[in-house]
Amino acid sequence: MLKIPGTSALSKFRIQKLLVDLQAIESSITLISARYMHFIDVDNELSTEAKHILHKLLAYGSGAESTEQQQGMSYLTIPRPGTISPWSSKATEIAQRCGLNVERLERGVEYTLNSSSAIDQDKQQAIQALLHDRMTQVVVNDSEQLDLFAHHQPQSLSAVAIIEQGRDALVQANSDLGMALSDDEIDYLTDSFKALGRNPSDVELMMFAQANSEHCRHKIFNASWTIDGVDEARSLFGMIRNTAEKNPDGILSAYSDNASVAEGSYADVFIRNPHTGEYTYTKEDAHLLMKVETHNHPTAISPYSGAATGSGGEIRDEGATGRGSATKAGLTGFTVSHLKIPGFNQPWETDNGKPERIASALDIMLDGPIGGAAFNNEFGRPNIAGYFRSFEQVIEGSAGDQLRGYHKPIMIAGGMGNIRPMLVDKHKIPAGSLIIILGGPAMLIGLG
Repeated sequence: MLKIPGTSALSKFRIQKLLVDLQAIESSITLISARYMHFIDVDNELSTEAKHILHKLLAYGSGAESTEQQQGMSYLTIPRPGTISPWSSKATEIAQRCGLNVERLERGVEYTLNSSSAIDQDKQQAIQALLHDRMTQVVVNDSEQLDLFAHHQPQSLSAVAIIEQGRDALVQANSDLGMALSDDEIDYLTDSFKALGRNPSDVELMMFAQANSEHCRHKIFNASWTIDGVDEARSLFGMIRNTAEKNPDGILSAYSDNASVAEGSYADVFIRNPHTGEYTYTKEDAHLLMKVETHNHPTAISPYSGAATGSGGEIRDEGATGRGSATKAGLTGFTVSHLKIPGFNQPWETDNGKPERIASALDIMLDGPIGGAAFNNEFGRPNIAGYFRSFEQVIEGSAGDQLRGYHKPIMIAGGMGNIRPMLVDKHKIPAGSLIIILGGPAMLIGLG
């Protein structure tokens, strides 16, 4: 494995902000630096020319600071072992297209701290928590012991012994695998597999758990409601659907696909002729594709990647509408609690605290919009619209003062595009059809 240091990983503004946050943990910290560290997996020694090309490829970014390691306490933040970061996927492909015989490139950030006194172990753990995203990264102290490129054999299926041990076996598997199954779901699965006369595999159980999770509140929004003893005619989702039912004109597809489709205008569409291979103008209806969704909880935990994957999921959904469509423009929006900008606190901004596990409103607004814009930009779609609101207020309630706000933010990702008339409706897939999976390796992202 080769190691090549890079330029500064953070702008001066972000270095200063990080220093302030670190000094809130340990006041003796006087200086911090951050530089990229690149790790290259190679089977054989690279030639001098190949090393020269590799160094040129990795001399990117606007940071002009020295790549020399600073003296002090160092922490190395790297992607979680066993995962492949988005940067790695792109950088590896670029290097291989440049003729370099490399298996994979990966990137970390090396932080170096200077302090006027020793830092105890508890504070060091708090510092490490500030230097990485615990969902996707880990912090290590010794880069020589890294096992970034280890290849592990996939685990085989395992069975959960419901037939032999009954419901208790599934309760234990639920805890071990983190499936978050409810008691009703455990009872249902136990009865179902006993009726089938066989044990379920861990894969079957995980698929059931994800399909039936409340990640998107599908069960709550489709549930029946009884208010003050009166059964409501519609579910929450039924109330939303009611708008389209009352105003169906121009709607070609709604609430049945990955995005909605409305009638568009008759236009000249520049498109490839499948018979000749030539691009020509064809007159046809250019129907409109529309989608808006939220990605709130992931953005609260990790603002940059949460907002980025929110935009990425919306882009994916547009492209998967009907039998193929084209996304054209995106939007992102954020609602958070009081920002409490250091040195710019406003009279109405009171400090009501926040849960430790989520990012602050200010961090969400510093990193979230960048993440959403970055995914749109790297995909090649302009992010041309959006909104921002902040609100937090203490109000009087029947049980005393109540806090209303958006510690858990609203992160909206949306977009518009076009779809050809003959592709609006999906067709049934006959049994035995081949399914082709496109893209990189699937990770446990967005599950649960």
